[in-house]
Amino acid sequence: MSFKFEKLIIWQKAMDFAEDISKLSLQFPKREVYNLSSQILRASDSVALNISEGSIEQSNAEFNRFLGYAVRSLAETVTCLYKAKRREYITQ
Repeated sequence: MSFKFEKLIIWQKAMDFAEDISKLSLQFPKREVYNLSSQILRASDSVALNISEGSIEQSNAEFNRFLGYAVRSLAETVTCLYKAKRREYITQ
């Protein structure tokens, strides 16, 4: 069985992005495991999750709404990356 979203390049890239973020978060200190690490993992995973959820038997308007959620999750992930950089867990 195949789903429509599996063919979407944006979904494929979102899946790769979340895996990259997951690897990057391993560099964070252990004290961040329930804070920034958890937040960045959930936000980055939400990008692909929202794309897939919105693509299933939805109207174009509904799909666009879920794409908006995905963009918001992406913005949240980027903000977490800025936090990690400011805390010197990662570099540019």
